[in-house]
Amino acid sequence: MEEVLLPILLLLVTIILLTLKTMRKKKLEVNGGPLPPLPPGPRKLPIIGNLHQLAFTSLLPHRRLRDLARQYGPLMHLQLGETTNVVVSSAELARELLKTHDLNFASRPSRVSADIILYEARDIVFAPYGEYWRQMRKICTLELLSPRRVGSLRAVREAEVRELIGSIDHSAAQWSQKMKSEPNPSAQPAPAVNLTPLLMSLSNRVVSRATIGTKLGKEEESEFFLVMQEIMKAFGGFTLSDVFPSSRLLGLIGGTERRLKELHREVDVMLQRFIDDHVARRSAEKGDDEEEEAEDQDLVDVLLNYTREHVEIKAVISDMFLAGTDTTAVLLEWAMVELMKNPDEMEKAQREVRRVFDKKGKVVDEASLDELNYLNSIVKETLRLHLPAPLLAPRSTRETVVINGYQIPAKTTVIINAWAICRNPVNWEKPDEFMPERFLLGSINYKGNDFQLIPFGAGRRICPGMQFGTAIVHLALANLLYHFDWKLPNQTKPQDLDMSEIFGVTVAKKSDLYLIPIPYKAP
Repeated sequence: MEEVLLPILLLLVTIILLTLKTMRKKKLEVNGGPLPPLPPGPRKLPIIGNLHQLAFTSLLPHRRLRDLARQYGPLMHLQLGETTNVVVSSAELARELLKTHDLNFASRPSRVSADIILYEARDIVFAPYGEYWRQMRKICTLELLSPRRVGSLRAVREAEVRELIGSIDHSAAQWSQKMKSEPNPSAQPAPAVNLTPLLMSLSNRVVSRATIGTKLGKEEESEFFLVMQEIMKAFGGFTLSDVFPSSRLLGLIGGTERRLKELHREVDVMLQRFIDDHVARRSAEKGDDEEEEAEDQDLVDVLLNYTREHVEIKAVISDMFLAGTDTTAVLLEWAMVELMKNPDEMEKAQREVRRVFDKKGKVVDEASLDELNYLNSIVKETLRLHLPAPLLAPRSTRETVVINGYQIPAKTTVIINAWAICRNPVNWEKPDEFMPERFLLGSINYKGNDFQLIPFGAGRRICPGMQFGTAIVHLALANLLYHFDWKLPNQTKPQDLDMSEIFGVTVAKKSDLYLIPIPYKAP
């Protein structure tokens, strides 16, 4: 009996050992060689991994990740629940990922918020890499947000910026008129205006007219963008289901997913109404043989030219409202904050703007914006210091790859800390100081070729709305600086200006920006 069992046992042991060896070989080898370790990172706890190092801190995520990277290196591994994450914090590594290995890092990780709000990520920003994304990106690049399309919206931008300036000027004129009847007007401090909602309203109106062809009514605008603001807050973080994807029941904890579904139902009704209105109008125009010229079509019209799938159209125009409104307003606000904090730079910028436009009939339009070199440098410097989305949109690896001597497995979530890169002393002199002149002599730009300045990302997944957003910022900032001198209220000193941030889809100023406008009287 033993003579029979012994060969069988030896055979079983041999098979087990060979199986384990094969499994270990498959696990440790890629492209014919042994895989190196994961990037270094902080020690993790069972089950939650490194979640506690992000959750239990007063620092905002981009600042906390920068501090961790200083300790563990520019390529850092974080285990967040069940998900493997790698954080990139240097321009050199960003170049390798987003240029050299761009295709492998071109996908997106699954996010509950995107699945719910964006119709299972049928948009452009969060759609995973594949044929659908390639087709939508092509439409976006060639039609929706092409240089020609952005240029065709010039009249919209100029009209809405005029409305902004008129609103501020009206407030200043009312106060001036009131002071005429005061016995001691110099003793009355001029009232401050809250720029924060004014800039957000400007951005909302431009995006609305570009996307659906019209401005929303006051009540409709308030309702629609209130919902969008709530959605953007939800997009700023992650749900438990994002970090524990095998346990979707965890999504019920805290009520975030339930609230996202409620918000989605609300906004879906509005988006469907926008599309139905367009379909009805196009049908009437077709019957009257009065079809619109291509340059007069809004973004919904363009999408209807390519697809009749309303879900896809709603997902893409959601991108426009979610990514296009907040980022523009936030960037404009930070530019004004930095200029108020740095009065010498404010004086230089106003001197340039007024030198150019005083001789052009005091109309600040887009025709002469190219002459404003210093203003252009201010926009670049504001983007460097206050990236609207400091961690960009996360990437996901399609295949296992070795970067900088470390393994990055397939389906790893990759976070590019563009904020840390833009404040790295290796790339920038006095990186935390507002110095627009640093851009006057160089050729560095934010269009994805200079990896020390990538506020919009780079490679295949660079933000397609970059030119659309910056066009509004340049025009609005030039007008604000030309038409008004600005003062801080309550005798606040520039160095005491509150610079606190709040984290969401964008990193905005925590408190609203109140400034006193003094109308400029051109010579």
